[in-house]
Amino acid sequence: MNTTTTEPLSDAALADSLKGGFVSRYADVSGTRLHYVEGGAGRPLLLLGGWPQTWWQWHRVMPALAERYRVIAVDLRGMGGSGKPVGGYDKKTMAGDIRELVEQLGLKSVSIAGHDIGAMVAYAYAASYPDATDKITMLDVPHPDGGWSDFGLLPEPDQHADSVIESGARSYLWWFAFNQVAELPELLLEGRIRLLLDWLFGRQAADPGSIDEFSRRVYAEAYSTPEAIRAGNAWYRAFNKDILDERAYGKVSAPILALGGDRSNYRYLRNLMPAKGADVRVVEVGDCGHYIPEEQPRAVIDALIGFLG
Repeated sequence: MNTTTTEPLSDAALADSLKGGFVSRYADVSGTRLHYVEGGAGRPLLLLGGWPQTWWQWHRVMPALAERYRVIAVDLRGMGGSGKPVGGYDKKTMAGDIRELVEQLGLKSVSIAGHDIGAMVAYAYAASYPDATDKITMLDVPHPDGGWSDFGLLPEPDQHADSVIESGARSYLWWFAFNQVAELPELLLEGRIRLLLDWLFGRQAADPGSIDEFSRRVYAEAYSTPEAIRAGNAWYRAFNKDILDERAYGKVSAPILALGGDRSNYRYLRNLMPAKGADVRVVEVGDCGHYIPEEQPRAVIDALIGFLG
């Protein structure tokens, strides 16, 4: 699509800008409201995004996917146009939100592709609702597990504190701790979230320009308020609950495709994910950092079509 800095950022306008007959809609679920964008026709495919983005992070893959599937890109609880309640940000509860949405849409079973926080929710959905899951795709991030409790407060000698895509060392995820702090992030970032966005995109994308200026404006507006910052951080504050839930899940029975950027989490996923499901394949996405749907949309489209059929 072509965008300029004067184009409107409303979800309705953004949805209308995409080929595939996409429309912006809402559903009331689990005591909150979910916003989603729907288009295309065929078997249902839900797209769940991550922090600090919105459903818009899928805009480069949605039109092509809509030629084959009924594409439903959802703003998770706390994200974008969705409600931002006080609680419920553990991934099991968020998967329950998605289950209610699926039922309201009259669907019995769905495939889900999730990136970042959305990947965690996709996994929790498959673990919690196996009979309502066809296949799931997890982009660059797994569900929190016991290993996450070992993340240190200080970076170790072989960790990069200023970048996450430099080869030869592990990344230091300092924002995992920052997002745990109550109230301070809202005070620091209200009206200044663009500073954090640009830092993350500049250090987590192999080509920072793949997240264009227009998209950065979309995300900055979505996270500009204290409520939005608090809600996004709440996904991280729920990690301890997520770790406990994961211990009880067992292996996921639905087929799992994990996509990892070669300059991000591919090696991590390759070593971790085979133990998490009964049918798991892990694929490396070349010349790619963390933001796979925007950095390498063609690779995502081809991988999903090949996996889903």
